[in-house]
Amino acid sequence: MSRNIVRYLSVAIRLAMVCLPTLSIAQQSDCRSIVSDTERLACYDSKAPPKDAMPAGADAPDSVSPKDRLATFASDENNRQRSQGAALTDSWELSPASRRGVFALRPYKPMHILPVSYTDNINKTPSSSASGHSAGSRSDLDSVEARFQFSAKTKVAENLIGGNGDLWLGYTQSSRWQMYNDELSRPFRETNYEPEAMLVFRTDYGVFGFKGVMASIGINHQSNGRGQPLSRDWNRIVAQFGFEREDWIVMLRPWWRLPESDNSDDNPGIENYIGRGEISVARKWQGHVFSLQARHSLLGGEKSRGSAQAAWSFPIAGDLKGYVQVFSGYGESLIDFNNRQTVIGFGLSVVDWF
Repeated sequence: MSRNIVRYLSVAIRLAMVCLPTLSIAQQSDCRSIVSDTERLACYDSKAPPKDAMPAGADAPDSVSPKDRLATFASDENNRQRSQGAALTDSWELSPASRRGVFALRPYKPMHILPVSYTDNINKTPSSSASGHSAGSRSDLDSVEARFQFSAKTKVAENLIGGNGDLWLGYTQSSRWQMYNDELSRPFRETNYEPEAMLVFRTDYGVFGFKGVMASIGINHQSNGRGQPLSRDWNRIVAQFGFEREDWIVMLRPWWRLPESDNSDDNPGIENYIGRGEISVARKWQGHVFSLQARHSLLGGEKSRGSAQAAWSFPIAGDLKGYVQVFSGYGESLIDFNNRQTVIGFGLSVVDWF
């Protein structure tokens, strides 16, 4: 299986090289996206006001060293984009001003702690159509539990393909904890582990008023680390497209599940429940962040399944934010991939989209 994953990833990267050509300087409206210092400085100079229009006492471009001019222009451009809401540009280091080199740990997906999470259909007898993957007895689980999610990423290589293409490693872990269940000694009901590798490209194009700032291709593994009959896992090739506009961000993530043999597949047809792709939309407004995430199987009839998740984070004091999340559909966790439920949680936001 590992050889197949490497082969699939190699093919995916080659496709990305064909489908995501490097943009010419003439196509780039943001000087920060130009890798060459000389060309980037020329771009900034072309946007600078003429000498006779500069304020009295200001240094003319020719009187300042190229290094200092470049730093000043980049700083001004970075501040301008931050004020306009450049969350993806900063998070994925898509401009020279936001780049921090390799192995700098950054947040990835939103992180939160939910001491109270209620479901209307707790999965007391998890099952799968795979042989030997159904619980033999009914667990006395509570409908109220605690949940939390941790997610981080780091860049391990830069500019791999024609001055573009950064290799990132990501890791996300989410847990469901029966914290209030005295009878079962407060066990962790389900923990999902999700490592992934992504080749991220800087892009610059417009669509429906949004700026397409990134595209990526990568390999994703997700599992719950348990033995039979509760073992669940799958592997995917995931594409990703990111868009920004002022205080909005949009992420599109279609994926293709890597096939497994019948005797090694813990959850046949999982993509018909969790879906074959998702769209995430987030909006920042006066310190509040509203987000919506939707997944779908991309099939009709009885296999038209998926989920929707809405979240709201709001300021409490300083950087402390409250958090409310509502999920409805299939695949809230891997053990629940084929269990439909509605879940509402209350807690704190540690890291959000903005």
